[in-house]
Amino acid sequence: MYTSTLESPVLLLGCAHVVDLSGPLRRILAERVLDGIAVELDAERAQALMSPEDRGSAGSAAAPLFARMWGVLQRRLGAEIGGDSPGAEMKLAIGFGREHHLPVFLIDDPLRTTLGNLVREMSFKERVTLFVSGLVGLVIPSRVVQRELNRYTESPTEYTDELRRASPTLARVLIDERNEHMADRLTSIRRQGYGRTAVVLGDAHVEGLRSALARRGVPTEVVRFSELRALTAS
Repeated sequence: MYTSTLESPVLLLGCAHVVDLSGPLRRILAERVLDGIAVELDAERAQALMSPEDRGSAGSAAAPLFARMWGVLQRRLGAEIGGDSPGAEMKLAIGFGREHHLPVFLIDDPLRTTLGNLVREMSFKERVTLFVSGLVGLVIPSRVVQRELNRYTESPTEYTDELRRASPTLARVLIDERNEHMADRLTSIRRQGYGRTAVVLGDAHVEGLRSALARRGVPTEVVRFSELRALTAS
């Protein structure tokens, strides 16, 4: 039996929510000795993801409008681009943890709280832009999204910087603040003895979360979306 060590790095696995990377993810997870699995989900989204008959936060009529629009967009793009339902990588991570009797940690903020903060802190112009972007996303051709994924893969930092310039509030609330909160939760998990934890999350969070963990004295190992995608292609 392996003994957990706090000297071991946290493994950050960068994914895209509409691209199925479950194959290479499973191989990487199976090659590691792990104490636990963490995923970029809150309890409500995890329940909705693992229980398709329960539409959860993305499908409920009571859910925030932006959440419902994003849920519809993810399902469409997941089918057209990823060949599977969105969140396949999260399902794989949770299923892998259960199969190997590992604890699964939900480290993200509740979606409703995040979106509430976002709408409250955005200017009126930013709110209108976000809403219009969501509507456009519902009808945008999948080939355009594929092209943007390719551009992100080639230069993720440049892509994220563009987002910050276009909508600083969006970047702060959806990326930066969540990174800090996820880093706090991972640090707490680590202090409980789960040093060898693999974290499955959106690739846009990887660099920020790595920096946030470094400020807390937590070492990391990173596998980016581009590497996982290359493994899928091969």
